[in-house]
Amino acid sequence: MDPHPHACHSHDASRPSPAPAPPGAIYTCPMHPEIRQEGPGTCPICGMALEPVMPSDADDDNPELRDFSRRFWFTLPLSAAVLVLAMFGHSWSWLSSDVRTWLELVLATPVVLWAGWPFFVRGVASIRSGNLNMWTLIMTGVSAAYAYSIAATLVPDFFPASFQEHGRVGVYFEAAAVIVSLTLLGQLLELKARSQTSAAMKALLNLAPKTARRLREDGTEEDVALDQVQVGDRLRVRPGEKVPADGEVVEGQSSIDESMLTGESMPVGKQVGDSVIGATLNTSGSLVIKATRIGAGSLLNQIVELVAKAQRSRAPMQRMADRVSYWFVLAVLSVSVVTLLVWGFFGPEASWVYAVLNAVSVLIIACPCALGLATPMSIMVATGRAANLGVLFRDAEAIETLRKIDTLIVDKTGTLTAGKPAFREVVAASGQDADAVLRLAASLDQGSEHPLAEALVNEANARKLSLAKAEDFESTSGIGVRGRVDGKTLALGNTALMDTDKVDVSALTGDAERLRKAGASVMFLATDGALAGLLAVADPIKDSTPAAIEALKASGMRLIMATGDGETTARAVAKDLGIAEVHGEVRPQDKADLVAQLKKDGRCVAMAGDGINDAPALAAADVGIAMGTGTDVAMSSAQVTLVKGDLRGILRARQVSEATVANMKQNLGFALVYNAVGVPLAAGVLYPAFGLLLSPMFAALAMSLSSVSVVANALRLRRMAVDD
Repeated sequence: MDPHPHACHSHDASRPSPAPAPPGAIYTCPMHPEIRQEGPGTCPICGMALEPVMPSDADDDNPELRDFSRRFWFTLPLSAAVLVLAMFGHSWSWLSSDVRTWLELVLATPVVLWAGWPFFVRGVASIRSGNLNMWTLIMTGVSAAYAYSIAATLVPDFFPASFQEHGRVGVYFEAAAVIVSLTLLGQLLELKARSQTSAAMKALLNLAPKTARRLREDGTEEDVALDQVQVGDRLRVRPGEKVPADGEVVEGQSSIDESMLTGESMPVGKQVGDSVIGATLNTSGSLVIKATRIGAGSLLNQIVELVAKAQRSRAPMQRMADRVSYWFVLAVLSVSVVTLLVWGFFGPEASWVYAVLNAVSVLIIACPCALGLATPMSIMVATGRAANLGVLFRDAEAIETLRKIDTLIVDKTGTLTAGKPAFREVVAASGQDADAVLRLAASLDQGSEHPLAEALVNEANARKLSLAKAEDFESTSGIGVRGRVDGKTLALGNTALMDTDKVDVSALTGDAERLRKAGASVMFLATDGALAGLLAVADPIKDSTPAAIEALKASGMRLIMATGDGETTARAVAKDLGIAEVHGEVRPQDKADLVAQLKKDGRCVAMAGDGINDAPALAAADVGIAMGTGTDVAMSSAQVTLVKGDLRGILRARQVSEATVANMKQNLGFALVYNAVGVPLAAGVLYPAFGLLLSPMFAALAMSLSSVSVVANALRLRRMAVDD
């Protein structure tokens, strides 16, 4: 039996047809990932519309969302009108009871038969397949209320006088219409949340450039679509362009910003023989690469596949309501049938009239409005409260799961650190002045767009140093820059540049090693062939990080750092923050594998990161937590976003999770208690002793009260207290 009722959507012939699928596209059911087929269709288990395993990077239109939106908004005024008539119409002296009844029939019929048609299709499918679920009750409850009301309108004399009020037999068109409108609203919210699951993959796919510049055999060049590139093609990558495919450098030197895929905050120098990754950014020199991996074999596509696989393995939302719904449906249907038979065969005169009315009362009072609202109302209020606290939840699963997290994996760059290189220190050689060294280096670097250069220039400006104009500027990609400032010949770069220029840096080797162990990148400055000093640039730890790490450790959480940065840098940062477990130089696959291993060991794992390279791990974790200051792909992959990028938000999010789950349990309790009391009353258990029956009118009132209690309890979450 299907324990996940409310998430399954059967195919409706009245729904718009989806756009044609790309040839060979594989589709799967979001609730049953074992279902896979070529092309769109419906799930044979639950009837839900299948979705593509790998969405295209084009904007997709969701026909189901569009169709449900149309049904909801077109019929909402009708539901509101019939509700007003039912509540206040009896007090309008100018409106006769017969006219009011027929008006309610006219207003409710389009809502029930057109807007609610998909629910009837799902309910019938659930019965045919044996997967009884919430749709079974919704279909049965709406059908019972509507059919009973139709009968009361067309043949009112068939009903006993005791069922008349305000000059007419009570009808429940408003119950049927409002149930449909509320259910449609819930489906709209769910469909919008589901549509976000492919946003991360689409964002990843959009990273790749659309074209590549291919070199012909005769030396000329042409721009071609990316899908025309073949393994072995030579491609030119100009400064400021994205690398079109994974490949190997065959000409030129440059620095490549790989942070979007590897997490390495500093651009990486590339020269002949080095490998490059598709979709990374060429920051300076021109390169010619030979394509080695294209299409599905590229690193970018592998990351997309990892994200897709992790997202498809997630459990459905609102599992608590799902776990009880199947047995709840069976119990309600059984009680309704028993009520019908007992009253029909053993009731007083007009026994079958009483049998039908009491069976309808059971179905109406048990109609799952309160049960259906129990978790969504808590989620809606809690997400609003969390947003005020700087925490954005993407779905109910994250709220339910976060309270159970015992292990937190954190990325370094952009999560623990600011994600932007900043000046660390200048060390002058013997006989040199530190400010003078910084001034010369910054003056030379004014012509460079390298992030390290920007950090030096910013520091010089902060110290109000007067920068001079650089002449004969030359960038030697990957190792440094050369030029003339104030008549001096300068060289600024790493040890490779110093070795090339035969500059002895041994006097500052100790300082360089000290700074590297502290996680900094070191550049040497030579003037007229002699060492003048060194400058260090590093990615600083966020001001909020130390307090956040201490608070997380105090909460009993196991902390692990996993970063694409070098092992030395990673361990230096971890030591400063008191993080004992460190994994450096890890790639996206490694992070996802680490998450998988910890989950296999029985840990409940959260992953906090901000980069595209974190996306697979964010999706694979029990809860993915993205920094709001990071990339859109990370936020799309994660279920939780910390708007300010402050890890202390995780503690606030856990408190929200704990309060919300408790509230959901209370709401489910309210809904079930109402049914536990109301269903026996509707079945007529008090009639033998007291002669009392619960008419469908009071059953509808009890149903409304159960919904009111659920909503009122959920609204308490707006005032939940959360520690700073």
